[in-house]
Amino acid sequence: MIDKLEAIKQRFEEVAQLIVQPEAVTNMQKFSKLSKEYKDLEKIVTRYNAYSLLLQNTDSARHMLETEKDPDFRELAKAELEELTTRREAMEEAIRDLLVPKDPNDSKNVVLEIRAGTGGDEAALFAGDLYRMYQRFCEKKGLRMETLDFAEGAAGGYKEIISTVSGEDVYGLMKFESGVHRVQRVPTTETQGRVHTSAATVAVLPEAEEVEVDLNMNDIRKDIFCASGPGGQSVNTTKSAIRLTHIPSGIVVQCQDEKSQMKNFEKALKVLRSRIYEIEWQKHHDEVGAQRRSMVGSGDRSDKIRTYNYPQGRVTDHRIGFTVHNLSAVMDGDVEDFMEQLRIAENAEKMKEGAM
Repeated sequence: MIDKLEAIKQRFEEVAQLIVQPEAVTNMQKFSKLSKEYKDLEKIVTRYNAYSLLLQNTDSARHMLETEKDPDFRELAKAELEELTTRREAMEEAIRDLLVPKDPNDSKNVVLEIRAGTGGDEAALFAGDLYRMYQRFCEKKGLRMETLDFAEGAAGGYKEIISTVSGEDVYGLMKFESGVHRVQRVPTTETQGRVHTSAATVAVLPEAEEVEVDLNMNDIRKDIFCASGPGGQSVNTTKSAIRLTHIPSGIVVQCQDEKSQMKNFEKALKVLRSRIYEIEWQKHHDEVGAQRRSMVGSGDRSDKIRTYNYPQGRVTDHRIGFTVHNLSAVMDGDVEDFMEQLRIAENAEKMKEGAM
């Protein structure tokens, strides 16, 4: 492990030199790539420097224990050595976690898309509950969530709602949320108290940088219309809402969140770019045969990943068999336990594959 960490430290120092060279500063794509690599390597190098210092202190404490004659000093050295050994084990575990190959998209912001699935009005209500769950999660984590577009359900909730989430390593945090979320509960419209099963799909897309997706504006049709709100009434009298259609792929994106036509256009373009990036990224994985078949799934939105059982107050993630019995807290945004357990499961598989 030390040899690998030394090699990483050497590469970090190389990148620190490369990033200030004129050819990097004037090339946005190269500068962006080097900046990302620098940031990723810096986390490992910082931890490695602390680990090196801890090893030095451990050697000093061990030397004192072996050579010191005074009982009091020996006792102090023994206590320090025990504490340092405990810290060393924890730090080695953290470093091993950092050394697991990362998804290159992990540091990206995301486009979060939630859509009602089977279940009619109840599915739309559940989609609204999921949106509020992620909204509360983002508030607790200090992440910025912005709504781009939505279509309300007839009885409340959303048929569809699209947002962006920005912050540090957002995709790495939220990527396992993609898939079908299922709810089991008694709908408000149910008169006989029967439990119904409904579903909503969640898609977490890595937000593509401009340098990563080369969009030909001649391939995009832009439609401008008046934004509308609940019940279909006009929100403003000026045509500010934007609909973009990518002709080659047939992808349609619209945004009416801002009063400014230009801001809506920029946001819609961001979503369009991310959807095209996701398609190309998936195609790349398929071509090189690197599509993961891990226990946490492929992130395909058709995979049923989680069930929210209201009568039993239980939430179960089917990919790893992880269950909690605090549904109300989960729906209030406490979903990080699921994200962490899924991350641990994926890292364990990656380490197992690496060992093999």
